Amino acid sequence: MVYQGLDVGSAKPSPSDRKEVPHHLLDILHPSEEYSVGQFYDDARQATRDILKKGRVPIVTGGTGLYLRWFIYGKPHAPKASPDIATQVYAELENYQFSGDWDAAVKLVFEAGDPNTQSIPTNNWYRLRRSLEIIKSSGCPPSAFQLPYNSFKEQLNLAATDDYQNMDGVQGSQLKDLDYNYVCFFLTSPRRDLYRSIDLRCEDMLSGSDGILAEAKWLLDIGFLPNSNPSTRSIGYRQGMEYLLRCREQGGQSSAEEFFSFLFEFQKASRNFAKRQMTWFRNDPIYNWLDASKPLEKVLDFIHDAYHDQTTTLVVPESLRMKKDVANRQELKELQTYMTKNRYFVTHEDCADILTWIETEGNIAERLPIGECSTL
Repeated sequence: MVYQGLDVGSAKPSPSDRKEVPHHLLDILHPSEEYSVGQFYDDARQATRDILKKGRVPIVTGGTGLYLRWFIYGKPHAPKASPDIATQVYAELENYQFSGDWDAAVKLVFEAGDPNTQSIPTNNWYRLRRSLEIIKSSGCPPSAFQLPYNSFKEQLNLAATDDYQNMDGVQGSQLKDLDYNYVCFFLTSPRRDLYRSIDLRCEDMLSGSDGILAEAKWLLDIGFLPNSNPSTRSIGYRQGMEYLLRCREQGGQSSAEEFFSFLFEFQKASRNFAKRQMTWFRNDPIYNWLDASKPLEKVLDFIHDAYHDQTTTLVVPESLRMKKDVANRQELKELQTYMTKNRYFVTHEDCADILTWIETEGNIAERLPIGECSTL
């Protein structure tokens, strides 16, 4: 949500919602700019302080587990690079990035002293530069600096994963070392229902002339390639840009089969991301898991009451509790045999408008300056 012009894929609140309730850290960057978890920590903590000064309660929402983990528990004390070191690192990696030689750049940082370089996602140049900065600043790889979250888990003395995967979130005196009084919830639905909702959401993002493909076109028109920076690595934008590039190579033509293949990959990537999210949050003991498929009013009432009455131990009622694992063999079998059933895009005729848009508009490379936005 931090990126300007990328509204559909991030499900940004509408202008009317933003007028009714102040939102923070929206549209603060152009898609050409890098944004890291460290920057988010600083920005989000500052926004929190500003909200508290006004006597209000900050509500932190989102789905990026690492960002929320740093926000709650703190960031590792890895040294910040001096201007000289930052300039030196940028110069060392600049030619590799310009030529797209990711493997050679990874080898350079690996040989400099980071044994975990191979785990950095391809083309995440910010993380690669940051790794080299830490090595040059401290003589140690990033892994040498322990995350505060790891210390927190050790203090809880939760010996085995099973000890806390099916209990409510830790609370009270167990959180005394954190700097704010957190009440944390993870809202999800039964896995099959969740996958179904994700598939339909992907379809919704493609509807109309101002959907996610229009935003992907804009990214191409201002000179970006898929998977070249954080904004173009995002799910939906990466797949959309790759699809539009293939269409442009074919003179603006796309068959219905090619469109359905793109939609399938978009939906699959989104479901896989949700699965990784559930794994991530399952392993964090601070979250109370709630069943988002239950009536919204009941879920919100419980969250409201839990925040305002912290004199007693928070216990999620069975009617709202979401199991953290697949419940039974039948559910597991249903997940293994899950198949997408589209609502809007079922036949070849259903995607005719999109194929026409690709031929008449999506195929036109406008070569916009980086600071401009055409249809957004």
